[in-house]
Amino acid sequence: MFDTVLIANRGEIAVRVERTLRQLGVRSVAVFSDADADARHVREADTAVRIGPAAAAESYLSVDRLLEAAARTGAQAIHPGYGFLAENARFARACTDAGLVFIGPPAPAIDLMGDKIRAKETVAAAGVPVVPGSSGSGLSDEQLAEAAREIGMPVLLKPSAGGGGKGMRLVRSEAALAEEIAGARREARSSFGDDTLLVERWIERPRHIEIQVLADDHGQVVHLGERECSLQRRHQKIIEEAPSVLLDEATRAAMGEAAVRAARSCGYAGAGTVEFIVPGDDPSAYSFMEMNTRLQVEHPVTELVTGLDLVEWQLRVAAGERLDFAQADVTLTGHAVEARICAEIPARGFLPSGGTILSLREPGAEGERQAHGARTEGVRIEGVRTDSGLSEGTEVGSTYDPMLSKVIAYGPDRPTALRRLRAALADTVTLGVPTNAGFLRRLLAHPAVVAGDLDTGLVEREVAGLVTDEVPPEVYAAAAAVRQDALRPTTTTATAASGWTDPFSVPNGWRLGGSPAPLAFPLRVPGLEPAVHEVRPEDAARSRVEPGRVTVTVDGVTHTFHRAGTWLGRDGESWNVTDHDPVEAALLGAAGAGGNESLTAPMPGTVTVVKVAVGDVVSAGQSLLVVEAMKMEHVISAPHDGTVSGLDVIPGSTVAMDQVLAVITPNQTAHDPARKTGDESAQENR
Repeated sequence: MFDTVLIANRGEIAVRVERTLRQLGVRSVAVFSDADADARHVREADTAVRIGPAAAAESYLSVDRLLEAAARTGAQAIHPGYGFLAENARFARACTDAGLVFIGPPAPAIDLMGDKIRAKETVAAAGVPVVPGSSGSGLSDEQLAEAAREIGMPVLLKPSAGGGGKGMRLVRSEAALAEEIAGARREARSSFGDDTLLVERWIERPRHIEIQVLADDHGQVVHLGERECSLQRRHQKIIEEAPSVLLDEATRAAMGEAAVRAARSCGYAGAGTVEFIVPGDDPSAYSFMEMNTRLQVEHPVTELVTGLDLVEWQLRVAAGERLDFAQADVTLTGHAVEARICAEIPARGFLPSGGTILSLREPGAEGERQAHGARTEGVRIEGVRTDSGLSEGTEVGSTYDPMLSKVIAYGPDRPTALRRLRAALADTVTLGVPTNAGFLRRLLAHPAVVAGDLDTGLVEREVAGLVTDEVPPEVYAAAAAVRQDALRPTTTTATAASGWTDPFSVPNGWRLGGSPAPLAFPLRVPGLEPAVHEVRPEDAARSRVEPGRVTVTVDGVTHTFHRAGTWLGRDGESWNVTDHDPVEAALLGAAGAGGNESLTAPMPGTVTVVKVAVGDVVSAGQSLLVVEAMKMEHVISAPHDGTVSGLDVIPGSTVAMDQVLAVITPNQTAHDPARKTGDESAQENR
């Protein structure tokens, strides 16, 4: 076994690898960019090395800096985690050339399985069923279109390089083929530097089922059962579970054997995943999609049902050890489900969010956190585990992937695992940074999910009923209780001695010669209309404000919230309830009465493109700026014809959510009731 391992990654996966290294008595080396100087994975490592500025290209993607960090710290091996360089054959070769062990498969296997076209041809030759589709690399647009017509519509266009759903296009009409092929090429070129495409038959309402494989360098390959990954949004997995309710023992064994053949066909070693597309009405008609040559985000569900530590076996295989168990020794016990917690705002179309973690509560994380001094509150729920890179004070920015943590629940059966995971998500608190935890909790309660009737399109079909921007009235009541508590006078020694309190100084609505009046608190949740909440004396008497918590009673029902600053949280949801100044709002409204419209940032991020300047005349729908965050671009367009009268950013500007970017003053004719008709304007323009 190695003495020292460098982890070429960040966040929750780096913390996860550190945990296993600690258990094995292996020294861990973390690397960090300037943005991660105080990150949890840095604090929990035995040694940490700065490798560059926040930009990933200059830090986590810099092969030279990673190898230099390994040399400086005496590391013998590098664990790539997932993302960044985990499936980069050039990085694997560079590690070997530097005398380091790459904790992953051989570079040729990464190369082969990273090319979807070659991968399909290789596994097909090994007897693994594949999805019908185009064959050969470097097909022209016309050849792709012809292959699509031969397969029959609908079809799926996919980049040969890369993954994660980028560049994938579902095409249902032959008339749309040319436009969709061009769009898929652009996205593939932008994401992977390679616009090679393939086309496959589209399977209606498919299920996404993957098989975990483990191979050593001594010729032994085993599979560890399957994971169901059908709950996806925009081709991104959000809920995963093991095992799948769809498969019977015969199909499970057949798919496992096919995955083993696929791994053998490319000379695989280490932990990897073979992904299949499976018709829900005929599981036996499964087909190979691709192989991920790394540890998967969802590996914990396999660990929980098999009792194996996959990171430990990655390390042991890389150190030259043999697997000490055979296929017959692998058994799946119980059920496990994982939910990915991401920094995003479901009510805003799942745009990335950001901010500072003001209060953190992660179920199942208490013992691990207390052992390493991370500031958090945890609760023990039987069978629940949280893999996380967070701690209180963590700054969640727009530079890296939005996934923050994973909450995983295990039970003797699927209903128990689902129930425990819903409870765990309800107890997850990340005040200061909006997340999708509440959305995931509602998804897990959806009747189709509870019944196991899944497919890759279910989330998109049901998303409207799972997302809400409504603020429950008790949220405003809790915020008002916090405001009222802040107004209470501090008792002085003098007043305490006399036993007298000035009634005019107590915020309880008391007034001379009359009944107590309710106190009104104008409040607002950003992005929504302001609300005024009145606190009646009897409500105030029933509320309780404590450090980190507030309890209020509304219509006879008592509600308890976590709180930090202006943030409130409950059941996986969070709200930033700020004070609303109606006078200031009226002044701003008067200033904008002429029709000026401020364009604000829909998410925290970086302005990458500015296409206009102050004084430019713009048309409705015209692209003005581009804001990028967490690998997502958002185009800011003109809401109407007008002139750019204000511009507060330049390329490279870092912006907060709802920050004003530009102001557009409408054309005079847009508000002139006597403006010319469309025909008259067209005549003049001619």
